[in-house]
Amino acid sequence: MSFQEQLADVIESFDSGALDETRLLLESLTAQEIANLLTSTPPHVRHVLWELLGEETAYQALGYLHDDVRADLLESMQAEELIAALEEIDYDDFVDILQQLPATLTQEVLAGMDATDRARVEAILAYPEDSAGGLMNADAITVQPRHSVELVLRYLRLRKELPDALDALIVVNESGAYLGIVAINRLLTADPTVTVREIMDTEIEPILVDTLDHEVARIFSEQDRVSAPVVDGFGQVLGRITIDDVVDVILEDADEAILAPKGLDTEDDTFAPVLKSVRRRSIWLGINLLTAFLAASVINAFEATIAEVVALAVLMPMVASMGGVAGSQVLVLVIRGMALGQISRANLGYLVNREIAIAALNGVLVATVVAGVAALAFRDARLGGIIAAAMVINLMVAAIAGSVLPGVLRRLDVDPAIAGGVVLTTITDVTGFFVFLGLATLVYL
Repeated sequence: MSFQEQLADVIESFDSGALDETRLLLESLTAQEIANLLTSTPPHVRHVLWELLGEETAYQALGYLHDDVRADLLESMQAEELIAALEEIDYDDFVDILQQLPATLTQEVLAGMDATDRARVEAILAYPEDSAGGLMNADAITVQPRHSVELVLRYLRLRKELPDALDALIVVNESGAYLGIVAINRLLTADPTVTVREIMDTEIEPILVDTLDHEVARIFSEQDRVSAPVVDGFGQVLGRITIDDVVDVILEDADEAILAPKGLDTEDDTFAPVLKSVRRRSIWLGINLLTAFLAASVINAFEATIAEVVALAVLMPMVASMGGVAGSQVLVLVIRGMALGQISRANLGYLVNREIAIAALNGVLVATVVAGVAALAFRDARLGGIIAAAMVINLMVAAIAGSVLPGVLRRLDVDPAIAGGVVLTTITDVTGFFVFLGLATLVYL
């Protein structure tokens, strides 16, 4: 059964008042399916469904929920329930939950945990959410090089359970510093009498705890990793990152690429209350309004020219629009290149020159067509020449802005995926209007 069918069945049973049937439907779903279901229902339905869930399933589903939806459900949970949830979810997911709680409740939860769990959770809480430290789980299993394979296997069998996505054990020295890894498949097929030193891999590099999450994703992609050890600046092993956490980063980055340019958050609740959504979106609309005022002020400065040649008012949106489209193409290309680690100071100059050349050639091609159409439509060859020149100039400015903006915004600690589009549109609009109307003023007045 598809998710859409599951959703329809649950909502239909809920609307009919058959809550026992709804409970049975929920019991047939996995924790991740329940999380998707809760995210896809309005708040008044969501809270009832949440109450119908068994404790174990509800706690497991918490780890898969979007931040806004989870925050909505956490409001009704007590510290004791949150501590119990730790039994069902990974430490890194539990930390995500704690970061959404009020400080007083977080301290209450930490105080109620046993010493081992608290130490592991606090170790992850100490690092930013978008770093390797924020992604890692403190469930790494470490061994020493002198241990025999037989001893390691016996130790693993004595554990109640093994961590998820366990493809390797981390090899450390007596002080806990990273030395390498030993793959599970090597461990299972090796002679039981040999030592870990003889079968360990010392060429696998660990990930520093302050590495940014998108860099972690790049490392996993390039090296085809399932898990990776995380170390501090002294080489001490702190934990490990698994592929499921990296997939979450990749999906979040993909969502951000779509939503961020429109001022939307990847964790926004699709069914959030109206006033809450109005508050969030109005900020972004206000920013765009300011940029619109700036573009309008440029147009107003050339009021006399527009009054003299009315055709300018018809044609000037074309100049700004073409610059915006061309600049957006470059902006997205550069942001992607930076995310993949392909762009640096060493090759940025070449990239900028390349994009200027592309913009100039495309500008000439497009401007020729537009100039011919404008000249014929308004029976004015001068008007065709003006719009052609303005379009070529604006496309080249857009190429430069699209190439340089991401780096500038990053240095200012601003996410280019969020602010890049607004800044770029402002530049291309203002430049397009100013150049087009400025040239027209020189020619006609």
